[in-house]
Amino acid sequence: MKQSLQLKLGTQLTMTPQLQQAIRLLQLSTLDLQQEVQAALDGNPMLETETEESAPDSNTPEPQAKIESPAEPDTPPEQAIEERELAEGDWNQSIPDELPVDSRWDDVYTSHNGGMESEESGFERNSTTDSLQDHLRWQLNLTPLSELDKSIGENLIDGIEPSGLLSAAIEDIAKSLSVDEDEVVAVLRAIQQFEPAGCGARNLRECLLLQLQQLPVETPWIKQAQNIIERYLELLGKRDFRQLSRRTRLNETQLGEVIRLIQTLNPSPGDGFAQQETAYVIPDIIVSRREFRWQVDLNPEITPKIRINSHYASMVKRADNSRDNNFLRDHLQEARWFLKSLQSRHETLLKVANCIVDKQQGFFEEGPEAMRPMVLADVAEAIGMHESTISRVTTQKYMLTPRGVFELKYFFSSHVSTDSGEDASSTAIRALIRKLIDGETPRKPLSDNKITQELDNQGIKVARRTVAKYRESMGIPSSSERKRLV
Repeated sequence: MKQSLQLKLGTQLTMTPQLQQAIRLLQLSTLDLQQEVQAALDGNPMLETETEESAPDSNTPEPQAKIESPAEPDTPPEQAIEERELAEGDWNQSIPDELPVDSRWDDVYTSHNGGMESEESGFERNSTTDSLQDHLRWQLNLTPLSELDKSIGENLIDGIEPSGLLSAAIEDIAKSLSVDEDEVVAVLRAIQQFEPAGCGARNLRECLLLQLQQLPVETPWIKQAQNIIERYLELLGKRDFRQLSRRTRLNETQLGEVIRLIQTLNPSPGDGFAQQETAYVIPDIIVSRREFRWQVDLNPEITPKIRINSHYASMVKRADNSRDNNFLRDHLQEARWFLKSLQSRHETLLKVANCIVDKQQGFFEEGPEAMRPMVLADVAEAIGMHESTISRVTTQKYMLTPRGVFELKYFFSSHVSTDSGEDASSTAIRALIRKLIDGETPRKPLSDNKITQELDNQGIKVARRTVAKYRESMGIPSSSERKRLV
């Protein structure tokens, strides 16, 4: 094969570091952006936060230094020393010569911080982070049991799930400790009397029965509730109230009272001890009504306020190629690119938010039922950007509206045909389905076929399987599971 030289012309997109930085800042959430800004402040001496420095008032006289003497000029030195010794003597008299053996220093002498220490210590005592296992072990230590039984109890508590149910097998615990299963069951009976009621149960039926056993005997309908849980729990789960009424020989009103009592029980008694971190959402965009129009603004509280340090920037010399000057020049260029990327992020976010508000006027005026169909391509074409840019802008960005806080992606939905020839939004259809279900009769809930017919009467053509898919995506159970007697 003969080698040759050829000249070709072509174009390609080069991802410069500045462009990569702008794209990365564009797709960051609010919390991630704050961390990125803080990292830039820590690593670049040219950047600083904007602070409003209040200048001192020229009319305010400067404070003069005042030298205080330990005693007044007219007081002789001997008298001042005597008064100081008397004060120290009064302080010493407040402490007894001998303290009881079992007393503490804080019981006799109160420090100078007054009631602050007691309040803080009380707050620390009340703020507990004990888990369910810690709470059960605390009760186990207060129970008069032998060392072997306490060891069995520790193994049983370790096998209790965060929901409160026992997942470990009795046979496995008995085999690991070389004891009889009856002894393990006896310790389990003691743990099942601990708080919260129902912990240590091996299944849902036992959990509900344990909670009923701890109720007063004179509680109305308690016997009937125990009978339903012991024998007809499967029928109750299927909400087959007709079979329940026939087998328990209770009329509809009586059965409703029994079910109301069962609904007061907790199938997961350990959930109260579950430590869940609260996720806070900080809106990036604020939409408000001003003079008969919707105004879109960036959230000023989360917008990073940084600038270039003018003092350090003035130290950069153009013709100087020293090491220190190159260091300052490079960081100054990085700071300028970072501020430019931040400004580009804010401008793009405002453009997309304004476009969304303009296209979804019906949502802000009437609610989710008036949501119009909209995809990323619609916004990209309106503001002259690529769909990938719109996707980055709308990911993990939130908008505060008079109707609540919504992610920007919430306003995008697919098209569904209607009888009028116009397209309906899938988000609007979901809102209509939820509205129909919220207004249904609990004794006769709407089936998917009935919901399809109701939507058809409103001119929206959707299939029954589509209604079922939307209903399941919203976490709404089927009609048989929504049926209620109470």
